[in-house]
Amino acid sequence: MNHKIPFVDLNLQHQPIQNQLQQAIQAVLSQGDFILGKALSDFEAAFAAASGTKYGIGVASGTDAIALGLQACNIGAGDQVILPANTFVATLIGVLRAGAEPVLVDCDPQTALIDLEAAAKAITPQTKAIIPVHLYGQMVSPQKLLDLADTYKLLIFEDAAQAHLAEREGYRAGSVGIAAAFSFYPSKNLGAFGDGGMLLTRDSDVAQKMKRLRNYGASQKYFHVELGTNSRLDTLQAAVLLEKLPHLRQWNRDRLTIAQYYDAELAPLASAGIISMQNHSSNGHVYHLYVLKVEDSCLLERQQIQDKLTAVGIQTGIHYPIPCHLQPAFTDLGYKQGDFPQAEKLANQILSLPMYPGLNRNQIKEVVAAITSSLGSEPQKLLCI
Repeated sequence: MNHKIPFVDLNLQHQPIQNQLQQAIQAVLSQGDFILGKALSDFEAAFAAASGTKYGIGVASGTDAIALGLQACNIGAGDQVILPANTFVATLIGVLRAGAEPVLVDCDPQTALIDLEAAAKAITPQTKAIIPVHLYGQMVSPQKLLDLADTYKLLIFEDAAQAHLAEREGYRAGSVGIAAAFSFYPSKNLGAFGDGGMLLTRDSDVAQKMKRLRNYGASQKYFHVELGTNSRLDTLQAAVLLEKLPHLRQWNRDRLTIAQYYDAELAPLASAGIISMQNHSSNGHVYHLYVLKVEDSCLLERQQIQDKLTAVGIQTGIHYPIPCHLQPAFTDLGYKQGDFPQAEKLANQILSLPMYPGLNRNQIKEVVAAITSSLGSEPQKLLCI
């Protein structure tokens, strides 16, 4: 379907820098260093520095950044890792691939971020790490994380796949814990032209082990010291990302401005049960996604609103419709309906609106007008039921 207002429009980002992107790709083609080439090492260093940490190790995907990153931090069999139930399944898959035991906890219904009080209650003598997922572009409170980790002697391993250059409490995403995983999936705030990921860390031992794990466990060519795999960020993708990186701060500022427009336009609908997710990070939220809740008090169900928006050419999303503990693939973990009520309730309420640099205020007004129209009345006349 041709959407009048798509959920994401990457052309608006790429067109102004198309010549630079083509030149970056051509430089790799001319040099021929397609695997572990110069553009990769340059991008690794640049992204680590931009994120406020020391080392970057590019891998094939964000999922590999989690799975291999946990292994690089010596987390595996016999270790429990706490993570939120409402995250993309890659977080959970990464823990399982590392050989550790995932322990899921509920979330804060106002932000959708991990509930750190619930996390504290889930800690056992086997708990080695916590994975705060910086969901939708907003960081979990670094200070609360650090206090929790210090109290219970836990490693903090950040899932920052949606939080490139996000900030909170003086920290930047990727600089809080021992390591952090990022994704460069094309629609991310910093996206490649395919799959890609990176582990950031301040620990040189973790960095060196990660470099071995991504390259068949080799410490040098044909000398393999551990069981690794093939998971390397292609030089071509790194060249694209390196060219886009200087624009990321402005793109993030654009996203924040768009979110503020949405907040203002949607405010009159609060009495109708349309509530935006809360921002506790001020200007540090990078809004990979703009998410609202269609609460139970709303006249319409979420699906009805989404269908009406689709009918007028406005594309939306749900991130995510089924919490991890209710996914069929993970029934053997032993969780059941009702275990994480906030995550389950959010899964039935959340709706992601179009969000990308270049989305203009008239389009935002059009999206909100379509939501208002779907409810069948003017905002000031809408009532809860």
